[in-house]
Amino acid sequence: MQSFRSQLTTGEDVVDPVTWAGSVPQAHGIAPRVRYGRSRWFNLLWLLPIGFVVLIVAVAAAKGLRATPSVARFIERYPGTAEAAGSDPNPGLPLWVGAQHFLNLFLMIFIIRSGVQILSDHPRLYWTRHSTPGKDWFRIQKPVPADPLWTAKQDSISLPGQVGLPGIRHSIGLARWWHLGIDTMWLLNGLVFYVLLFATGQWRRLVPTSWDVFPNAGSVLIQYLSLNWPTETGWAAYNGLQLIAYFITVFLAAPLAVITGLGMSPALSTRFKRISKVLSIQTARSLHFLVLVWFLLFIVIHVTLVFTTGLLRNLNHIYAGRNDGSWVGFGVFAASMVVVIVGWVAATPFTLRHPRVVQQVGFALIGPAQRLFEHLDSTPGEYTDKDISPYFWHNGQYPDSPEYQALLQGNFADYRLRINGLVDNPVDLDLAQLRALAPHEQITQHFCIQGWSGIAKWGGVSMQTIMDLVTPQPEAKWVVFYSLGDGPDKGIYYDAHPIEQMSYHLTMLAYDMNGQPLSFGHGAPLRLRNETQLGFKQVKWIKGVEFVAHYSQLGGGYGGYNQDHEFFGYRQSI
Repeated sequence: MQSFRSQLTTGEDVVDPVTWAGSVPQAHGIAPRVRYGRSRWFNLLWLLPIGFVVLIVAVAAAKGLRATPSVARFIERYPGTAEAAGSDPNPGLPLWVGAQHFLNLFLMIFIIRSGVQILSDHPRLYWTRHSTPGKDWFRIQKPVPADPLWTAKQDSISLPGQVGLPGIRHSIGLARWWHLGIDTMWLLNGLVFYVLLFATGQWRRLVPTSWDVFPNAGSVLIQYLSLNWPTETGWAAYNGLQLIAYFITVFLAAPLAVITGLGMSPALSTRFKRISKVLSIQTARSLHFLVLVWFLLFIVIHVTLVFTTGLLRNLNHIYAGRNDGSWVGFGVFAASMVVVIVGWVAATPFTLRHPRVVQQVGFALIGPAQRLFEHLDSTPGEYTDKDISPYFWHNGQYPDSPEYQALLQGNFADYRLRINGLVDNPVDLDLAQLRALAPHEQITQHFCIQGWSGIAKWGGVSMQTIMDLVTPQPEAKWVVFYSLGDGPDKGIYYDAHPIEQMSYHLTMLAYDMNGQPLSFGHGAPLRLRNETQLGFKQVKWIKGVEFVAHYSQLGGGYGGYNQDHEFFGYRQSI
């Protein structure tokens, strides 16, 4: 029985923005908006003039308060800095703090830029488990149009080239390699920082040890707002406001970024049901975004105060490990900024010219963790009928070939599923024969790589039943699913899955969705469900299944259409 391999295309090894993703056109979003009430939206750009007015009022109020005797006594009692118990008698910042400070900054620019790029692929945030239009609480895109076949890819938006990474529309595959790959380095840097922090006693600079930190923080806030700033004591100890801000950033925001990032993993969510019941993908995604907002606010305020409260001395503290007003720290800072700027500017053109390098290095960094999570078999029973989403996004390149159109018009009476390759019993099955096999049903959550999610009831046949029917040979290690539809760069869509995942409880070929035959937009007549993987691997409009020793001889050799053409990864369980 003939393979469908000849209908595959290989993809390119360089990104041409003009022809990228099937020449997907530019689509600009809108200013960020937050929903209030049932259907009203607040343009966040209004926060700029509102914030300016509030700041002026706060400065005037703080100046008035400082003139009152009670507030003056309060500031005298709580000047802003309380020395921590057991403080180091030799104050100052060791050089390792400065080195890790720079490395953290350098890594964060790639994490933030790629994170914004990922958000632009589904520019909406929700608190609900599903992603129903109108239920989003934040968006940077217009309302979803009434078109019933509007896809999530069409809903993505473009970003300026030097804002997102890589900065072209629907480049989430490359953005994820940057984001997840650099995350592993950021986490390693953070772990080293934690170890050194507690091994050297430097933790006392970042962890409040007295309730006095709160009145001291209030005192410092009044002093800053009154423009009569507190005495700088950062060489010995941070003031109360700094201490609280650093503690939140290092010990709350950073761990929360990791936890919420893992909360978006399909493998983990379908395995650890109790956690995912509380931390759904959309809750995790929204919290992940709010952590980003915290980091951005912290960076802006932190840099502003460094520059305005004694630039040379502050830079000497962190970059030179000395407490004076020399230009040494500034020189080191300037050199580090050159490295940061070069990295920022070079990231996008490097990615467009060498996307395979980004793909391969990214997988080398995050691949071990993905392989670990991928082997967590999911189990049924997490959701019931009442959890089914009222809206389930369409996605993918709709099939428009004469072959598919003829099948659709004939209600798939002539449809045949070809199953062959390294099996003892290759078969062709029509829909009646598929429905005659042992039925399988599950209610599961779909995780799209773009960020949207939805719960649906799938009816069909488990892949274990298919394997029992065809009997894979020992050398078969991968299972390839071929689509009746082309990808955006032509050539039929396909994807490869590890054969061990075909025995998972929630891996199936679905011909029904929510009690009805699959619709055209959701993959009629047959689609794959493998719940430990992201949505792009759930091949729709399936016409063939082939058992192979390895996928390297198929298409571009990277394990799937999106892997060949848009640099996704064949393992995407995170």
